[in-house]
Amino acid sequence: MDASDWCPVSSPLPIPSRVVLLCGPSGSGKSLLAARSGLPVLRLDDFYKEGDDPTLPLVEGSSDIDWDHPDSWDADTAVTAITELCRTGRTAVPVYDISLSARTGEETVEIGRTPLFLAEGIFAAEIVTRCRELGVLADALCLSRGPVKTFRRRFLRDLKEGRKSVPFLLRRGWRLMRQERSIVARQTALGAYACDRDEAMGRLAAAAAGRCASLRTAA
Repeated sequence: MDASDWCPVSSPLPIPSRVVLLCGPSGSGKSLLAARSGLPVLRLDDFYKEGDDPTLPLVEGSSDIDWDHPDSWDADTAVTAITELCRTGRTAVPVYDISLSARTGEETVEIGRTPLFLAEGIFAAEIVTRCRELGVLADALCLSRGPVKTFRRRFLRDLKEGRKSVPFLLRRGWRLMRQERSIVARQTALGAYACDRDEAMGRLAAAAAGRCASLRTAA
């Protein structure tokens, strides 16, 4: 799939873009789907708070930081970045190193003259309502593949990338496997549509077609 072929626009003026928010449990395949979509992508995991932030939540009954709690993430800055991308086609975002739990720099994301882009991350559902109220939301999707498959994929990925220590990854993985159904339920309650990869790709194509139709009507 090549997003550049979805909606050719001849106007030299900037195109007002819209965002598809892509959430789902850690390890559910969000990044892989985003890469396969052909759409420009904003990585919402780059908006994590830094490891020394005093507002970071802890796992109940533990000294582990709860990186799966929405309070470990900077929703306000993420929404600002999304709205700037929709309005101007570019924005500055932090570069985040998960293994260090720290921001290591800043980069500029440019999506060009595209009618649609993806913003993916485990907390994407937390900003569905805000993006809808701001008039920038095209769709919100929640990927789900089942607790056991997600556990396996998440652990192997995090181990390969050296994201955290092995004991931490095992503790987190076991906890998330038990919580996966409630995680998906929360994200759908916040406005995301639960689906597998194939249905998500179909909804992306439909969102792009709808966005293109509205642009042509407005032209």
